[in-house]
Amino acid sequence: MFVSNSDNLGATLDLSILTHFSVSDVPFMMECCERTENDKKGGHLCVRNLDQQLVLRESAMCSKDDEAEFQNVSKHKYFNTNNLWIRLDKLKEIVEKSGGFIPLPMIKNSKTVDPKDDESQKVVQLETAMGAAIECFSGASAIVVPRTRFAPVKKCNDLLLLRSDAYIITDDFRAQLNPECNGVAPVIALDSKKYKLVSALDKAIPNGVPSLFKCERLTVTGEVIFQSNTKFVGNVSIVNKAAEAKVVPAETFENKDLDLTQS
Repeated sequence: MFVSNSDNLGATLDLSILTHFSVSDVPFMMECCERTENDKKGGHLCVRNLDQQLVLRESAMCSKDDEAEFQNVSKHKYFNTNNLWIRLDKLKEIVEKSGGFIPLPMIKNSKTVDPKDDESQKVVQLETAMGAAIECFSGASAIVVPRTRFAPVKKCNDLLLLRSDAYIITDDFRAQLNPECNGVAPVIALDSKKYKLVSALDKAIPNGVPSLFKCERLTVTGEVIFQSNTKFVGNVSIVNKAAEAKVVPAETFENKDLDLTQS
């Protein structure tokens, strides 16, 4: 069985991976990618010292004291794409042995009742991670796959990137990183308070998305309005401290800090 996230546009059924899974005869196989700056807050794969079992470690399971090490992409190099291959007979054995469920570790997240309002009632969300099942399968394995297998859209940062020329659509309708990016996606850091919802992002790109395929990192603080013929190259930072949104000029900005507050 192949399982993946619905928001991962790179999670297609790959017959070569299926063949490898079948030949390797492992009960559970996880597709992993090498972590980059974009992935440092997500969970990573590790080996439990006690029994050398593969384990998935999520950010919510990490103490504040260990946060810096958790986000060290040089130390913890691989993350779970949530593209999972599972032998159903082995899954059945585990479910029956555990009384009808899989004993996954509990994850606690702090949220607000209304995701649109940070001041609304604070609540605790309890969840389990699908990929954490890797620790329940003795003999489970992981493989490193190309970044083309992982194109998630979870936040407006991801959506802006996917809509830009940093991604291309192949002839068989798969979203892939533009070859001009040399295998590394630009890091997008939009103001989390201003661009939490898709509707806010749509207002920022009324006439199209700026060019990002030559961008390394784009940081936006405050509300702005992009233009489709604006190009970002290298590391670009945009700040707008004004209450109203400001228009980013239709120019090429390369390794520049841009303050639109007084414009």
